[in-house]
Amino acid sequence: MHWRRPLLALLATAGIAAADPATPPPETAIPAGPDGDAIRSGLDIITSTSTAAPEFAGNDLRCANCHLDAGRTAGAAPLWAAFGNFPIWRDKNKRMNSFEKRVQDCFIYSINGKPPPLGGEVLLAVSAYAGWLAQGQRIGVSPPGRGFPGIAAPPLPPDDARGKAVFTTICAACHGPDGQGLRDGDTIVNPPLWGKASYNWGAGMAQVDKAAAFIRANMPLGSGNTLSVQQAWDVAWYIDGQVRPQDPRFAGNLAATRAEYHNRPWSRYATSVAGRTLGDPATTPPHHVPAGHDF
Repeated sequence: MHWRRPLLALLATAGIAAADPATPPPETAIPAGPDGDAIRSGLDIITSTSTAAPEFAGNDLRCANCHLDAGRTAGAAPLWAAFGNFPIWRDKNKRMNSFEKRVQDCFIYSINGKPPPLGGEVLLAVSAYAGWLAQGQRIGVSPPGRGFPGIAAPPLPPDDARGKAVFTTICAACHGPDGQGLRDGDTIVNPPLWGKASYNWGAGMAQVDKAAAFIRANMPLGSGNTLSVQQAWDVAWYIDGQVRPQDPRFAGNLAATRAEYHNRPWSRYATSVAGRTLGDPATTPPHHVPAGHDF
């Protein structure tokens, strides 16, 4: 990446405005020149995270695994709906967060990696791309489609056995029978949902309610809202009842980490499932290094 233009100037000249604010501009509308170079770099980071930002990626997920269609899909944490709402207070880290800080946290928790530096090319590129998608959005207004749609409470308490049945019959075709995703050689086609190459315990998807809302609205891919509310809760409960990388905020005491960061009904961190305590260092997988990277 050879661009060094100030972000506000870049966004001001990033291309034509979208006719419909809820419909971000197509990739073919990315402008030429240094503005377009920055935007395309951001798009590459969103869709090929470990390849485009290898020094910061610690697992086999891509940003686009949650921000579907490269951050375009309403109800799947679209980037165009979030960008104009920053800076914003975030309870997770008890501070005002810039958009760049929010992306840093995605790298730390969902990508289980290292935070790209504030003001560096990776975060500027992602900001340029998100800002370009957000053309036509009102600043400081949370538009319909932001985040994940709400989900009703489950009719019955979520259940691992029912969740495993949903996973086996519906999810395993894309995510593998062992939840480790599908590969084409070294290329991850569909993401792992647990284990060493998945998101860690600090990620939003490790909260059952957030995972259930995402699954209900968007899964199976291309067939959202086909699972029942109960099925979405059950399979989210099952997925988040599996081992995964440690919460980076863990300082040696499992109970203290739960009390400070996971003290809510929909976190299974530090609870016992199938005879093992989730988050226990003895059973938590070691840090994963993506193929071809020295992390």
